[in-house]
Amino acid sequence: MWGTVISIDQVGVFLGLDVGKQAHHGHGLTPAGKTVLDKALPNSEPKLRAVFDKLTAKSGTLLVIVDQPASIGALPLTVARDAGCQVACLPGLAMRRIADLYPVEAKTDTKDAAVIADAARTMPHTLRTLGLADEVTAELTMLAGFDQDPAGEANRISNRIRGLLTQFHPSLERVLGPRLDHPAVTWLLERYGSPQALRKAGRRKLVEIIRPRAPRMAEGLVQDIFTALDEQTVTVPATGTLDVIVPSLAKSPAAVHDQRRALEARIEQLLEAHPNGQ
Repeated sequence: MWGTVISIDQVGVFLGLDVGKQAHHGHGLTPAGKTVLDKALPNSEPKLRAVFDKLTAKSGTLLVIVDQPASIGALPLTVARDAGCQVACLPGLAMRRIADLYPVEAKTDTKDAAVIADAARTMPHTLRTLGLADEVTAELTMLAGFDQDPAGEANRISNRIRGLLTQFHPSLERVLGPRLDHPAVTWLLERYGSPQALRKAGRRKLVEIIRPRAPRMAEGLVQDIFTALDEQTVTVPATGTLDVIVPSLAKSPAAVHDQRRALEARIEQLLEAHPNGQ
């Protein structure tokens, strides 16, 4: 996941950043260990760039180090790169182990920034560069995290539809419920949400409308639907409400599935771009 070990031969200042949502705490050290900066840095491009430019002009090459390269650490790293600085990461586990060696017990932003800077200065082998692989990994992490929301929504709606079908026609639920992830089934339920509506449409019509979306399963699915419909001869009270509720619910999974397919395509592109993608 990480890049190669970084060289510190030309570094004039080691700037450790303990990143935060509103502000980061920065601690700058010279190669000799002299503190040249120890203050909060607002999480905004102009403020960060001003500090980076000042340190670079005064001391030469600036190495900016964080322990969280993604999320709240993304902006300072991007600004640092754009300002011509070197960037590196002190992996979180290494950071915590090193911090335990320092005499100050309490965890504070000031201490963490100082630990990051000093570790970079004295233990460069613990640092890792941040290259293409890490940028791709960060984007993959973001997309995967975002996909959890539509996946959860699709699961919630699917459970709601299955619950309604189980309440009013268990046999039909056993046929359609396990197939709700298939776009042909949700498309069918958008138009025929109740047992009565499915029966009224008839076998031939259902096969015709399903076949373009599911050529191989159309006839078998319709056969299973009508077998299930024939198993129940009674009509549970309020079954007619399915004609209103189910089509409305079935529209949402279709949109969610389209969204997730678009995410899947983007994730595949990123995996192909990742050096370890193969």
